[in-house]
Amino acid sequence: QVQFVESGGGLVQAGGSSRLSCAASGIIFNSKVMGWYRQAPGKQRELVAFINSGGMTKYVDSVQGRFTISRDNAKNTVYLQMNSLKLEDTAVYYCNAVSDWVNGRPRYDSWGQGTQVTVSS
Repeated sequence: QVQFVESGGGLVQAGGSSRLSCAASGIIFNSKVMGWYRQAPGKQRELVAFINSGGMTKYVDSVQGRFTISRDNAKNTVYLQMNSLKLEDTAVYYCNAVSDWVNGRPRYDSWGQGTQVTVSS
């Protein structure tokens, strides 16, 4: 059974930082491209960063230079370090394996509960 458990969000002031964690189970983690997605109110869920099994990373332009994705294969965990947070980063953040990084399609239909990140002015 595939399961993702996200943690680490909260209320952060603009310009601040936050670190998210996602523990995965039920998958062969070290072989998967892992990604962080976010869904802001009234918007579709979007892939913001991913990391492949070799450690290569890619980010959407809106977070490039501010967010850093990393992974610990021994712990089946993927992280997202978010710095210089902006109001527009407010969203619920989820992780999933990535099936197609070009269109952002997730590999699994099941999602965790997500973790809310709220950036205040």
